Amino acid sequence: MKIIFFGDIVGRPGREAIKKIIPQWQKKYQPDLIIANGENVAHGSGITEKTLEELFQAGIDVVTSGDHILKKKQNQDLLKKKGIALVRPANLPKGSLGQGSYLIEIRTKKVLIVNLIGQFSFELGQTNPFKKIDQIIKENKSKADTIIVDFHAEATAEKVCLGWYLDGRVSAVLGTHTHIPTADEKILPQKTAYITDIGMVGVKDSSLGRDKDDAIMRNILEEKVNMGVPEGPVEINAVQLIIDKNGKAKKIKRIQEIIA
Repeated sequence: MKIIFFGDIVGRPGREAIKKIIPQWQKKYQPDLIIANGENVAHGSGITEKTLEELFQAGIDVVTSGDHILKKKQNQDLLKKKGIALVRPANLPKGSLGQGSYLIEIRTKKVLIVNLIGQFSFELGQTNPFKKIDQIIKENKSKADTIIVDFHAEATAEKVCLGWYLDGRVSAVLGTHTHIPTADEKILPQKTAYITDIGMVGVKDSSLGRDKDDAIMRNILEEKVNMGVPEGPVEINAVQLIIDKNGKAKKIKRIQEIIA
C-alpha cells in the first residue's frame, strides 16, 4: 500500500498548492491513500466546512488536526457531523466532540488513522498519549491491518519516545505541528516508519506559514499580535510511505516541492 501524508496545510496558499500538487503526485507516486493535517487550513488557524470540503475535493481522503480544532465554534460544528473523514486528537478530554481515529477500507485492507496531541505546551486538558494509544491499539487489534499515527506535538523528545514505544505495534508514527521538516525519517527495527515532523504546506518566506513581520513583532513586543497569512511561493512537505500486507513499513521518504 502506498500512502502520502502532507504536513500542516496553512491558509489559502496551502490549499491552492494542494490542489495543484495532488494531480501531479497521483501520477508520479500512485498513492492508494492521501492524508493531511488540516488544522491550520482556514486563515492559518482551524478548519471550516468550506476549507475542509476543498481538501476533500482536491483528493485528500482523511484530514487530521491538532490544538486549534476546538478553538472556534465552526470547528466544533464540523466535529458534530457523523461520518466525515476528519479526526481530532484522541487524547482530548472525555466527552470532547468528534472522533480520535478513522477507519478506512483500501481494497481488502483496513487502515486506522489515529490523531494524538502531545503533553507539553498545550492547555487542552489532554490525557497521556502513550496510555491512550495503548487503549486504541487494544480496541482495534482485530479491526485494522494498518495503523497510521499523526502525533501533533511540540517536544521532539516526546515524539521520539512515542516512535520507539510504538515500534512494531503501528505502521507509522508521523510528527506534525512544528511545521519544520526534520531529516530523521527512518524505519525503526520492528518496521514502524517514523519522522519527528513532516513539515508544512505553506508560504516559504514566512514564519511557519504566517506573516514573518507579524511574527517578529510578536517576539519583540512579547504580546499577542495578529499574524496574517502571506502570499508567495509555497513549500510543500509530505512523506511517502509503502506498507506491506502485514502492516509493516517498507519505506518512508520525504518529498518536497516549491510551487510559485
